[in-house]
Amino acid sequence: MMMLRGERHSPVPGRIGVFLFLAAGLGFLLHHYSATEDEFQPPKGPGVPNDWFYMQRAWPSGVINHEARHDAIRQTRNMRDFVGPEGRKRAAGDWELVGPTNVGGRITDIAADPNDTDTYYIAAASGGVWKTTDGGTNFTSVFDGYGSLSIGAIAVDPTNADIVYVGTGEANPGGGSVAYGGDGVWKSTDGGQTWTHLGLELTRYIGRIVVDPLTPSRVYVAATGNLFSKNADRGVYRTVDAGTTWAKVHFISDSTGCIDLAIDPSNPDRIFAAMWERIRRPDTRRYGGITSGIWRTEDGGDTWSILAGGLPLPSNLSGRIGVAVSPANTSKVYATYTDQTGFFDGFFQSTNSGSTWTQKPASGLTTFYSSFGWWFSRLWPSPDQEDVVFADGISLYKTTNGGTSFNSVGNTMHVDHHTHYISASTPNFMLNGNDGGLYVSNNGGAGWSFVNGLPISQFYTIEVNEAQPSVVYGGTQDNGTNRTPGGLLDDWEELFGGDGHYVNVGPDDTDVIYLEYQYGNFFKSTDGGNNFSSAMFGISGGDRKNWSTPVVIDPTSIGNVFTTLYYGANRLYRSENSAASWTPISGDLSDGNPGSGGVTFGTITTIAVAPSDSATIYVGTDDGNVWVSTDYGGTYTPIETGLPNRWISRIAVDPLNDGIAYVTLSGFRDDDPLSHLFRTINHGSSWTDISSNLPDAPLNDIIVDPVNPSILYVASDVGVFTTGNLGTTWALLGNNLPDGVVVTDIKYLSSPAPTLFAATYGRSCWSFDLSQATTVADGWPAGLSGETSIALFPNAPNPFRDETAIRFALPDAGHARLEVIDIAGRRVRILQSNRVAAGEHLATWDGRDEAGRAVANGVYFYRLAANGESVARKMTLSR
Repeated sequence: MMMLRGERHSPVPGRIGVFLFLAAGLGFLLHHYSATEDEFQPPKGPGVPNDWFYMQRAWPSGVINHEARHDAIRQTRNMRDFVGPEGRKRAAGDWELVGPTNVGGRITDIAADPNDTDTYYIAAASGGVWKTTDGGTNFTSVFDGYGSLSIGAIAVDPTNADIVYVGTGEANPGGGSVAYGGDGVWKSTDGGQTWTHLGLELTRYIGRIVVDPLTPSRVYVAATGNLFSKNADRGVYRTVDAGTTWAKVHFISDSTGCIDLAIDPSNPDRIFAAMWERIRRPDTRRYGGITSGIWRTEDGGDTWSILAGGLPLPSNLSGRIGVAVSPANTSKVYATYTDQTGFFDGFFQSTNSGSTWTQKPASGLTTFYSSFGWWFSRLWPSPDQEDVVFADGISLYKTTNGGTSFNSVGNTMHVDHHTHYISASTPNFMLNGNDGGLYVSNNGGAGWSFVNGLPISQFYTIEVNEAQPSVVYGGTQDNGTNRTPGGLLDDWEELFGGDGHYVNVGPDDTDVIYLEYQYGNFFKSTDGGNNFSSAMFGISGGDRKNWSTPVVIDPTSIGNVFTTLYYGANRLYRSENSAASWTPISGDLSDGNPGSGGVTFGTITTIAVAPSDSATIYVGTDDGNVWVSTDYGGTYTPIETGLPNRWISRIAVDPLNDGIAYVTLSGFRDDDPLSHLFRTINHGSSWTDISSNLPDAPLNDIIVDPVNPSILYVASDVGVFTTGNLGTTWALLGNNLPDGVVVTDIKYLSSPAPTLFAATYGRSCWSFDLSQATTVADGWPAGLSGETSIALFPNAPNPFRDETAIRFALPDAGHARLEVIDIAGRRVRILQSNRVAAGEHLATWDGRDEAGRAVANGVYFYRLAANGESVARKMTLSR
């Protein structure tokens, strides 16, 4: 049932029941136990982005309705051929990639044709599957339109390179899966051209797929299961008929899954499974336990036994484990352990196929996991040198003596390594995948080069400025704040490190750039981004700040000597001197629950200043509060009554009427459908649901068309949608955006042509020429709305120098407002606002604003509003 304000659940999940095994000698007897909160660790490290994504989509119940997510994707696919009530096609046109292709994003797995290293596949954390057949010169996305874009594992049949298996759902328990996980295992028999779903959708996250090299119809899957809740669909799965049917052949408990598998190529009946006890909540985690350990089968998975003989004891409460068999000497097996916190806990070697183990000194590895070994922990033995092993960590490490000592060989690459490929057919050829993308080495790992061409960056935000329409900015997960100075796919450059979030370019000086990294650490540049200085004077360090802290520019301050900005912590701050200093202008606008376990909660998530009246300010919070101030922040009125109790993701205000505002919500339905978009025409005194036929999925942003406010654009977790009739009907906007891609932010640009820019979490940034779906000269989005009864005719002359005539007609007497608007949507001049008779009327514009000042040359819009309708046209002033 959909909850409204007043029916709120606690935003912090309660005590979690988990399973534990008790050791009796070397055997394990299953017993249930209830974990106390002291056994959980507060989250830190790369998991925080995932916590943030999860919290807003799961709040307040603490769980995500995965079926609702899949339903929304199916609905989006059905809307591809949506026909509106007038029988017209939906908003057509193509999205174009903006990039970057030279920044990269997290890669979780790599698989190659064993006989042709020019052909290989890349698994992206939230960007799908990519293939190259020319050694990385060009890449093609081969999985769009099929399964989840979150990919955990990929494997190529060693006897037939056209057969490829994909396991969806990134198993690294951090920020890449957007908390959704996957939908099971997929298979291609034609090199990735088409795919067939093989099931296992409830496994959610898959850590590894291995194919029996001698009997390739036998395939094994390492399933870690749900990350944020318990489920029984985890462990080791086996198919003996190439995926037609599956059997769960190894299971411990509903909180212990399989994170890694290693098969003995000389005896494929011998398989090693790294089992990992782990469960997470946004405010707590337990990443280890008595059931973590390495198990072995000698009969292809029918029976399994726990391995000891020198490995850490169950009482060690081990965390994530990596295991690998040396292809050069298959009796030699390697393993790496973390403790339950995430610190390195030993490197081990077996010389008798796992019967006994020796802990190696592993000098050089002491700190290579820092405190989050749960983020990586894989091993990659050389195919022809039994003592050479590569180890994934913050850096990439290599041993040449079987683990006695290690050296870093990844210092020239991005940090946080997840996958590695070593060619057995091409000497010294290697590929490496990490949080920063794909790298190649042709000298055995002595040197590495970044591989361009993969648009898989995970963007939080996007920014474009009217004065520099080709310069696109954006904040990314773990890859900083970036921009393209020349508007190319591959010329993006990093301006600032960390996780980049809100970016604002000075409205009157593009050399002024405001940006932030996580938790609202805010900086300013006055030299075009060459240098940045902290711009937080006056902001209390004790205030709570969201992972993605909202910072906005007051649109009415454009053209002033100083720019007015707003900054949202748990209180609202304002700067009236271009961020030189800040003043709090509210109390705590959240409910005051600060969160627990290291997770920040009770924060402002969105701020909107009315373009028509800067005294009107709207604010939304993560705990479902919505406020409005109509006296420049002097007093605040709560206005969330009637809205579902969900995380407030964005508020937008009509460009001409400060009483008209829109609120978008995150989250999924509980039982009944959940509306995600609401409109008020009275400063929030009441709200109208305008979700209509929008897919039931979280909304992340909304833009009101500055020329025709009846046109709205929304960014959803399943795409971008538009309406031309204030939400009576919605249509999917354009083609080319992958199904299921999370669109985190959108930006409207008026000039040189109306364009919508979109930031995605896993597929970089895109742009859409709105003239494909919107004919501004006709005033309505083509195919989205009916004809207007009012008429607005082309101005003459056009272009004009001194004066232009504008004709309009009304079918009935009524109030008519005719106004001129610039390309940023700001009102320049009201030409007429009065009651007129039915029939045709004439007005003129002399190229001056309300104060009588001559305006600059350029493109302007003239808009007529009458009889509850609105229509606009474009004109050009050229003196």
